[in-house]
Amino acid sequence: MSTRSDLLTSAEVLLRTKGYAAFSYADLADDIGIKKASIHHHFPTKEGLAIAIVESYLFRFKKQLDAINDEHVSVVDRLNAFALMFAHSSLNGMLPLCGALAAELMALPESLKEVTKEFFEIHLTWLQENIKQGQDRGELKAELDVIRVSRFILNTLEGASFVSWAMSDDYERSSGFDLILSTLRH
Repeated sequence: MSTRSDLLTSAEVLLRTKGYAAFSYADLADDIGIKKASIHHHFPTKEGLAIAIVESYLFRFKKQLDAINDEHVSVVDRLNAFALMFAHSSLNGMLPLCGALAAELMALPESLKEVTKEFFEIHLTWLQENIKQGQDRGELKAELDVIRVSRFILNTLEGASFVSWAMSDDYERSSGFDLILSTLRH
């Protein structure tokens, strides 16, 4: 791996475990074993580093959403796969990236506030498209308000991540997503 790639990987973990305000270039330097000046060479500002993290993550995240759609015909299976992404992120004691950023929204530079909002919009758009498709196929109840249900699902999964993180428990068993899904189905 390259130094830049190592920096992005390490910084993402720090961002998702410590938060934007709490991690520093000194933390990164210690983690990777390089000098802070080397980090500044690749990322002159912490804001630029955070934006690069989010852009890299979003690239991977969009590919995951596409893969879920490609691998699962059933919308219920897609929604379960979506929920599993949150469970997987909690396995290593990390918060979902968008949730970690949202938790510190007031402390973020404007550029990161904007990209955080866009990140949530990607989640919600994907959910809305799939819920609508599930209704059209008869998998989900037709009377559901697609926008409200999408928001409820995302609220639940993000919120469950924070509670599980604080409680150090098993996210997948404690998220309650199975209860939500059972109320959406025919």
